[in-house]
Amino acid sequence: MLLEPPAEAPEDRLTSSLVPIKKQAFGDSEARHLLWRAGFGGTAEQIATLASWGPEKAVDHILNFEKVPGEPIPADKFDREIMRPPTPAEREMYRAAQRAQDENKLAEVRRMRQEREQSDRQQMANIQKWWLTRMIETPRPLEEKLTLFWHGLLATNYRTIENSYHMFAQNQLFRKHAAGNYGDLLHGLIRDPAMIAYLDNNDSKKNKPNENLAREIMELFSLGIGNYTERDIKEGARALTGFTFEDDDFVFQAKNHDTGQKTIFGKTAPFDGDGFVDAILAQPACSRYISRRLYHFFVADVPPDERGGDKELDPAQRSVLRQLASNLAGGNYNIRPVLRKLFLSEHFYEPRFRNQQIKSPVELVVGAIRSLNAPPRDLSILNDALDLMGQRIFFPPSVKGWDGGRSWINTSTLFVRQNVLAFLLTGKKPQGYDATADTQKFDALAVLGDVRDPDDAVAKVLHVTLGQAPPEARTALRNYIRTQQDTLTQDSACGMLLLATAMPEYQLC
Repeated sequence: MLLEPPAEAPEDRLTSSLVPIKKQAFGDSEARHLLWRAGFGGTAEQIATLASWGPEKAVDHILNFEKVPGEPIPADKFDREIMRPPTPAEREMYRAAQRAQDENKLAEVRRMRQEREQSDRQQMANIQKWWLTRMIETPRPLEEKLTLFWHGLLATNYRTIENSYHMFAQNQLFRKHAAGNYGDLLHGLIRDPAMIAYLDNNDSKKNKPNENLAREIMELFSLGIGNYTERDIKEGARALTGFTFEDDDFVFQAKNHDTGQKTIFGKTAPFDGDGFVDAILAQPACSRYISRRLYHFFVADVPPDERGGDKELDPAQRSVLRQLASNLAGGNYNIRPVLRKLFLSEHFYEPRFRNQQIKSPVELVVGAIRSLNAPPRDLSILNDALDLMGQRIFFPPSVKGWDGGRSWINTSTLFVRQNVLAFLLTGKKPQGYDATADTQKFDALAVLGDVRDPDDAVAKVLHVTLGQAPPEARTALRNYIRTQQDTLTQDSACGMLLLATAMPEYQLC
């Protein structure tokens, strides 16, 4: 499998330069790299368009996504009433049934609760399909890619909170601040009902503070291990007391808030939740951590924090990480200017970083649909496939999110990865065909455009699917098309695409 990076040659030394790539150095390969990393891939035509624009126009078009018309998402897109709290009358009815030991009435209350829970699980499945559809169809791919980034970094699992509307609202929070200000997002996060419930801050009171939210904010969301103390956690937990929610809205309960003096990062003050967040943002480790996580997501795998891992990094990467952290801190934690500098940089387009990042299951599925114009077919099947491949959206495995990288690939997930591509291109399932196979036809010849020469067709397929043309891949596709008498038809073009997408190189972007 071609999942190991190639050995470094002396001439492959990385540049530590964040100066913009020159226009003459920005071609199809660079445009394809940008579309995959800052989105979910693109068609050959989209790649060519971005290449013709040059780096500045291409990056600004992708990055300034607010200027691209998109479908607004109404707050009532999904039902917020399914898991609403009981009304005073319902509470009194339940208490009266308990006092009277009315088992029939109590059973009725339990049945109604179970029905609401079942309806909420169904709505969660609908929200999953809605977001998957949005990633597939959006003309603003970076907006959704960043929403996915924040969902993985600031992870919350529906199974723990069992409130689909709160998960939808959190998704909207991530989208609102996608390329905006990280400080604003962190202030919003301590007011987010989904996160508050997930990390038990709704049970945190001044006489009994819960440390979960304070600990995870520092360890996983902002600073990384080694950049805070146990005392900072305990004092941060006191600062967050009283930060809770009622129904769908954040509520600050002053009676449950500890108003006393707290010492956080060596400074003493009557910190509340916002003061705690501001104290975190003032730490140099915060800009280093967030810029590192952005680099890990968009450029190359690096250790999630600085605990000894930097010794293994290329000196150029260490330099770039320092520059990005400085830009993030100097720019008051605004994400967009940092991404612009990164996406325009010579460092971002280094050959060593291209076709070296293992696609996440979401990138694999959404990217295949967007880059090949494949029909999405049955979204329920795609959601199940994402789960089998290890990335069930809205269900990250823990507050750490998904490990990513090499963890995406094993014998089981690789089998599903190949099957889901066959499903998208043909409608074929492991057992039988999907009902959409006859109604949602994949136009394989459209991927080739005007190309009809067999050798050119092989080159076009490899360009679109792999972004490279390894000799073994060229040979495999050329041998296949010979078995088809060198004739390009829908079936033979689809056959070439099935071969290409089953190759190890297709797992990389």
